[in-house]
Amino acid sequence: MNLRCIRLLYVIAALYDAALGLLFLVAPSFPFATFNITPPNHMGYVQFPAALLLIFGLMFATIAKAPRENRQLIIYGVLLKLSYSGLTFWYWMTTDVPSFWKPFAVIDFVMLVLFVWTYAALAPKSAEH
Repeated sequence: MNLRCIRLLYVIAALYDAALGLLFLVAPSFPFATFNITPPNHMGYVQFPAALLLIFGLMFATIAKAPRENRQLIIYGVLLKLSYSGLTFWYWMTTDVPSFWKPFAVIDFVMLVLFVWTYAALAPKSAEH
């Protein structure tokens, strides 16, 4: 994967997470009402993770600007995507989860794989003797 593709991946990740974060921060009830999902008893439970998604969106934008220099940040993106996709797949397979959340788990899993790939691709090349 070349540097241009890596940058594009992290721009897409930044826009994706920031858009979701913004939606759930400013209109937390909208997705629940639109998709007929029982909301939590307090919207703060939705808005706090939404704010975290905005922060991660900024982090992905930082990675996109200088992937090699910010390689160490990629592991946090891997952990974010593992957390969401792992938990969602777990509940999907054990107790079910509303269909609304499933596409995000699939997208996050694909991003997780791509992030691991880019982390490896950006590893410093060792000098051969």
